Amino acid sequence: MRVRNLALLCAAALAAAGLTLPLATPAGAQPSGTRGDFNGDGYTDLAVGVPDASVGGRAKAGYVNVVWGGSGGLGKHGSTTVSQNSPAIPGTSEAGDRFGYAVVPADLNGDGYADLAVSAPDETLDVPDEQYQGAVYVLWGSAKGLTSGTTTVKGGHEEAHVGALLTAGDYDRDGRADLVYSSSSEESSALLLRTMGSTTPTTVRTWHFAGPAALATADFDGDGGDDLAVTYRGMEDQGTFVTSKAADGWRTTWSTSDHGAALAAGDFDADGTQDLAIGLVQPNSEVETTYCEQRTGGAVALVTGKPGTTLGGPVGCTTQDTPYVGGAAEPEDDFGASLGTVHDTVHDGHDALLVGTPHEAVGTAKAAGAITYLEKAYGEPHFVGDQITQNSPQVDGTAEAGDRFGAALAAADHDGDRYADLVIGAPGENASTGGVWFRKTDEEPPFPDTVSVTPKKLGLSGAAGYGATLGR
Repeated sequence: MRVRNLALLCAAALAAAGLTLPLATPAGAQPSGTRGDFNGDGYTDLAVGVPDASVGGRAKAGYVNVVWGGSGGLGKHGSTTVSQNSPAIPGTSEAGDRFGYAVVPADLNGDGYADLAVSAPDETLDVPDEQYQGAVYVLWGSAKGLTSGTTTVKGGHEEAHVGALLTAGDYDRDGRADLVYSSSSEESSALLLRTMGSTTPTTVRTWHFAGPAALATADFDGDGGDDLAVTYRGMEDQGTFVTSKAADGWRTTWSTSDHGAALAAGDFDADGTQDLAIGLVQPNSEVETTYCEQRTGGAVALVTGKPGTTLGGPVGCTTQDTPYVGGAAEPEDDFGASLGTVHDTVHDGHDALLVGTPHEAVGTAKAAGAITYLEKAYGEPHFVGDQITQNSPQVDGTAEAGDRFGAALAAADHDGDRYADLVIGAPGENASTGGVWFRKTDEEPPFPDTVSVTPKKLGLSGAAGYGATLGR
């Protein structure tokens, strides 16, 4: 599959305060406009959030590790670590901040370099008697890499945990990228919009005794602007919806009472419209109907698009018991706990879906984890595809209990060959130090060797749960 190098359109530059932070200086680098290319060398880089990492002896202060893309892919060109102790990055690394909890690449100032939005939802700000307000930062890309940082959002009250969920897109269709982030309180939650041209956030939606669980951004209605897909859950209120920003506020363009743990958007049936996959789909407890009646071990619902509307096509359900899907459905596998999209716009138009099953047992190794590379079955609403574990041929390592291979997934062209490569997180690897696996792809499976990129290989210190958070 080949990657869709879709850079977010932005207008006037937004000044980025701070000193220069020399992270990487490729010779002759120019803005490439490639999503995720932080230093302009034409290769997509990988941002790995490591919120449980120790920094300067401070547990769970957190950092972001940028693994540089290049010829040959990830792991061959080194990496750079950014924390709140780095020059020109706002704040100070403190125990429990969890900087790097969410990481989202996007060109947020329109200069052609990818920037990186980073959240620290447990950050305690300088407010007396309040803690865990949280904050969202932007690290600005340049020819020298991520050159400086700006605080773009601060939590407004105690235990807001701002930025636990984070995504980016041009929701107001003004040519400038925006951020959508979560905020919570004891009895309510909210999604807020922060446009790069404003200092005041606006509300997308609020909940009482419920809250958002996952977000996805895509142009679901085909009008050229981005829409927001949200799945949410609470004690008595669950569901999934797509919302679009209109002149008079946000309007829901599609909804279902089913909800899930993960979302992924893509044109999986190659009809020119965006579809939505809902991972670990579950019914609303107050509603009798559901997309997936059989959900042993987890299920993925595929809601297909339809020209002229939002997600108006047929719905299919895929489990590990679906014909021609690798693995076998077993309780507590968590098939669909993580999802990723492999975009293809220059081959046959079919996007593929990556499905993580992080608690899959491999032999006797419990929660060793697996992923499944799925494509939509011809003429059917469900997917088919093969399973990959660390015991599969040409995969580094061995499946061990607690590895949670597939806990996070991403896909992008990291080696510049116009094919989207797979990135698989395994945060439980090596006694929970963690790691990611890089698989260079070709047009069709079988793929080349899947190689590990671990904190030890990268020379990192303080890593914990590496691979649980991937920028995509």
